[in-house]
Amino acid sequence: TGAPVEQMEFEEVDYWDELVEIMDWADGHVTSTFFICWGAQAAMYHFYGLKKKLLPQKLFGLYRHKVRNRREPLVRGFDDEFYAPHSRHTTVNVEDVAREPRLQILSVSDEAGLSIAKSRDNKKIFLTGHMEYDRDTLKTEFERDVAKGLPIDPPAHYFTDSSCTKVRVTWTSAANLFYTNWLNYYVYQVTPFKF
Repeated sequence: TGAPVEQMEFEEVDYWDELVEIMDWADGHVTSTFFICWGAQAAMYHFYGLKKKLLPQKLFGLYRHKVRNRREPLVRGFDDEFYAPHSRHTTVNVEDVAREPRLQILSVSDEAGLSIAKSRDNKKIFLTGHMEYDRDTLKTEFERDVAKGLPIDPPAHYFTDSSCTKVRVTWTSAANLFYTNWLNYYVYQVTPFKF
């Protein structure tokens, strides 16, 4: 959403009821739904009762992730490890997701925690990071927060120089593969077309 609601309880967000209505409608009418970052946390809370946890400081940067289940089409073609940007103040614990039998963890990060999960029926995909980010998204966010005087460290593993001007892009190949796999294997090939 881009709105500063991440640290609020879900029910305190002004549009929570409308979001729940949309998620419930999608659950019954859409082949597969994709939830990103706060949306992933909101959907895991709504559908599975998994609570988000406040992090001691903002998780902000480019992190290495490990693929856990290579047989899943969603990560088909991925290397054993891949990078993805994150920018968030809260998380859902990997252990909590692992205990939910209706969910499957596909990738995790030693530093960033849960990365990719899905429902076992393939109808809900959860991405806790931001594989959709452009080259300069983290840089722009960092500069914005510095200009506002907010306490912010440079994004981890992202800049290649100490002056925080040159960035390292290492996630776009995995991101393109990820979104292509989702559209192909979890939407296009399984959506019933009626003529």
